[in-house]
Order: sequence, then C-alpha cells, then structure tokens
Amino acid sequence: MPGQSKVAFAALRVPDFRSYTAAGTLWMMADNIEHVISYWVLFELFNSPILAGYAVISHWAPVLLFSVYTGALADRFDNRKLTIASMLLFMAVSVAWGVLFLTESLQMWHAVVLLTLHGLAGALFQPASQLMIHDIVGAQQLQSGVRITSTSRQLGIFLGPVVGSALLLNLGPAMGIFVNALIYLPMILWCLLRPYTGHLHMGEVRRAPMRFGLAAYAAAIRAAAKNRVVLSMIALGGMSSFLVGNAYQAHMPEFATGFLPSDAGFLYAVLLASSAAGAVIGGAVMESVAAFEPRARTAIVLGALWAIFMAMFAAAPHYSFALAALFAAGVLQIGFTSMATTIVQLEAPPAERGRTIGVFSMSLNGLRMGSGFSVGFLGAAIGIDWSLGLSAAALFALTIGLFMLVRRAAPARVPAAMPMEMTSEHHAGCC
Repeated sequence: MPGQSKVAFAALRVPDFRSYTAAGTLWMMADNIEHVISYWVLFELFNSPILAGYAVISHWAPVLLFSVYTGALADRFDNRKLTIASMLLFMAVSVAWGVLFLTESLQMWHAVVLLTLHGLAGALFQPASQLMIHDIVGAQQLQSGVRITSTSRQLGIFLGPVVGSALLLNLGPAMGIFVNALIYLPMILWCLLRPYTGHLHMGEVRRAPMRFGLAAYAAAIRAAAKNRVVLSMIALGGMSSFLVGNAYQAHMPEFATGFLPSDAGFLYAVLLASSAAGAVIGGAVMESVAAFEPRARTAIVLGALWAIFMAMFAAAPHYSFALAALFAAGVLQIGFTSMATTIVQLEAPPAERGRTIGVFSMSLNGLRMGSGFSVGFLGAAIGIDWSLGLSAAALFALTIGLFMLVRRAAPARVPAAMPMEMTSEHHAGCC
C-alpha cells in the first residue's frame, strides 16, 4: 500500500506509542472491570431487563449526543487535558459505585445516574484519543497505530472480566471497584509526562471555529458525508451499532444462567472474555498480514460476517458453540471497526479531523444506544435470544445492501493534496 508502512506492528517501534498503548489497555481494563462488577450487582439486586437495556442506552447516549461537540473540543484544545478530565470522571464513578455497594444503599436511580456519567466520560475521551494516535505515530504508521490501539483495548476488554471476576470474588464488589478506580491513573500520568496535544501532526492549519447547537451538529454531519468513502464507513458503523452493538454484554448474566445455571458466575466471565480474546488474536493476525489494507468494501464484508456470527451466538444450543461464535465475532469486529476508523482518519480534513472523528464516533459508538432497544427492550418482550438473532439478521441484510451500493458507485474524487496528509484513496485505492 503506497505511503503506508507494511512492517508488522510498525507503530510499536515508536516508544511513546508503546507506553500510550499500555496505558490505554489499563484504561479499557478498568472500564470493563467496572462493567463486570456493576452489571453483576445490578442483576442480583434488581434482575431487570429494562435496567440492563438502560445500561446500554445510558452508556452510549452521551456519545450519540455530544461526540460532534467533544470532537470540536479535540480540534481546539489540548487533548491531554481532555483525556485527564475524562479519566478523573471515570475514577469518580467507580468510587461512587464502591460507596453505594459498601453502604448497601444502591437504588435504581443511583445506577441510572452513574451509568450516564460513565457514558459522558467516554464521549469526552474518544475523539481526543484518536487525535493523539495521529500525533504519536504520524500518517505513515496510522493504520498500524489505529489497529494496535483497537487490539490493545480489546485486550483490556479480555482482561476486564478476568481481573473483574477475581476482584469480585476475592474482595467483594465494594473493595473490588475501589481498587479499580486506581487503574485509571497510568493514563493520567502519561498525559502529564508526554508532549502530544493531538495537534502536532496537523502543522499550521486553520482550525474551524467552535460552534454549538443543532445547526452546528447538522453542519458537521453534512461535511463528513460529502466524502463517499467516509459516508459508507459512517453507515456501516451506525448500522452495526444501532442493531447489535454491545447490548448482549449487559445481558450476559442472562445468557450464562440459561446455558449453565449451576455455575453461571464463571461462565459469565468466560463468555465476556471470549469475544475479546477473538479480537486480540484477530487484530494481531491482521496487523501481520499485508492483505488487510483499509478498503471500504473489505470493511463491509467483515461487518456482514460479524452479523452472521452474532446470530449464531444468539441461536447457540450449547455454551461451547456460543463461545466459538463469540470468538469468531471478536476477530471480525476488530477487523471492520479498526479498518473503518483508519479510513475516516485518513480522509478527514486536518482542520476538522476532530469533528469528523466525532461524527464517526457518534455513529459507531453513540448509536449503540439503539441496541438497548433492538436487543434489550425487545428482549424483555420476546426473549433475548430472539431479539439478538433478529437484530443480527437485519444487520446482515443491510450490510449486503450497503456493499452493493458501494460496489456500483463511481470512484470517489481524490481530494486536493493537503500538507502533511494523504487521503485514504491514495493509501488504499478506491473502496
């Protein structure tokens, strides 16, 4: 691929990226430890499919509503400060959970508030983290940097259930989540010690002014949609998130209980870890194989295959089949999400990269709140197996339609050359 390094794990040759990746892995592990502990306590106390669905909605609604604005903040301000602010909010939420668990005073409205604040912290962090990757590794190693970052965070998701279950079983939910709050500290320390503001790679570019309101939101979406390649990736991310997303994770205690009632706690952790293990291995393989270059059509095919395996998980007759389906789904998910993220990063105009990433994040992550309805709330009416299976089937049909549209479309016009930047079509060819 012209202009991009084909050396396996090329971004890891940059020392600061190695330390950033380690801190990011710990952040994601802490994020998932909190989910493991809090979801289990909520299941035991309330056993409410509606609350489990809201756990998904409240986690992603802030990303949907505010990612364009937090992307604009990332364009204008030092992304290290934005990252520190988000980490402090994550820590505060973990401490609040711990106090409520310790005093045995947790009520449903407490859960609603804390889940929402957790989502706000994520919305603030995501665009800032993507801009810093570009700063650290540059355009030449961007694909490697994005994929390794995605893989390392899947490693954090894999480790989260393992460490979270150990903390839950050995320390109890209160002390376990107090310990978890400390795991966010390395990312704060990294930001205090490193020079990457998220803007160093842009050079001297004129940044778009900061605007708020619905008109600014709509304008950011229209600007991102002008590029056909970016638009196809926004559509892929939005469809996969709205219909399936990660809603099944909030319902994993129910799946585990259905498969193996006598040892549901252990199976709960194993099921959560299976998808993440697949993503880690899949990311490592794709990083090592030059054939996995960022092309829109390839990303869409991987997304369609992911939908198939999620449907297979929903219909699994035995937990061993479910584990295999989740593992394969993890491999495919890291493929299409990291590829789509790379394409958007390379196509985005430097002055509006944060906003463009914000729009994509709104689609890929924010629309996951829709899966709280399509999987969670619908599951309360017809059963979680049926709701997940039907949602995955609908996603497969839509991805096939998107693939046909992209395949028939005329080649996109290559944007004018920009300082220090190259478009994804130069890097990867057309879709």
